[in-house]
Amino acid sequence: MTQPSAAPKPLAGWRVLVPRGGPWGDSVAADLRSKGASPLVAAMINFAPTADAPALERALERLAAGEFDWMTVTSATTVDVLSAQRAVVPSTTRIAAVGETTAAALAAAGYKVDLVPSEDNSARGLLEEWEAATQGVVPLRILTLRSEIAKPLLTEGLKRIGHDVESVVAYRTVGVSVPENVVTDVHDGLVQAILVTSGSVAEQVQLQLGPVPESTLVAAIGPQTARDARSFGLRVDVIAEERTAASLIDAVVAVAVARA
Repeated sequence: MTQPSAAPKPLAGWRVLVPRGGPWGDSVAADLRSKGASPLVAAMINFAPTADAPALERALERLAAGEFDWMTVTSATTVDVLSAQRAVVPSTTRIAAVGETTAAALAAAGYKVDLVPSEDNSARGLLEEWEAATQGVVPLRILTLRSEIAKPLLTEGLKRIGHDVESVVAYRTVGVSVPENVVTDVHDGLVQAILVTSGSVAEQVQLQLGPVPESTLVAAIGPQTARDARSFGLRVDVIAEERTAASLIDAVVAVAVARA
């Protein structure tokens, strides 16, 4: 008896550009393959040490000494910096993460997370839930760790509430040139989708690959990333419902299914 053929996977025939390498890129590539896609991993950004290492070292020394009530962490890359610096967070200091991905990275590195926005995984979402989490205590001594190019939304918002905030650059983001064959494939319409995971990635996509063909789906991981992308002149076709890799892939799958 002939067995019925398996249903085709939703991203069969799709080549999807994954703009970050490392464990994140490998994980996303594996998820894409499970849905039938052919991932093209080409890191477009990398991370470099802060230009003011002494300032970071001083801040982490004060952190270890218990001089901060809270520390905010806005990316998994910041967690990498904390781990590399062997940063000590005393039990008296609570940690706020902007999203589930950052929170998971903190937990994996052995840090206890006290606050993650329940809905809007962003600096704006964290600010909205801050007062309830801290029971309106003002002022608190807060260390905010960020990338060199990050917008100071969180720092300014916490200061506006009345907190004593020290903002320190933990790392710099630098562009990485993709191989020429990737540029050619995108321009020739041989890449069906591009994942855009941050404003930094959006900038590099536009600089290195723009203008992206209309036939190529540009998928942003969240509203802020979409806004950043458009500010660089990059078209955005779909926005993930949540700021996670899984939700970003789901957004691409939804378009593929609709087109099929």
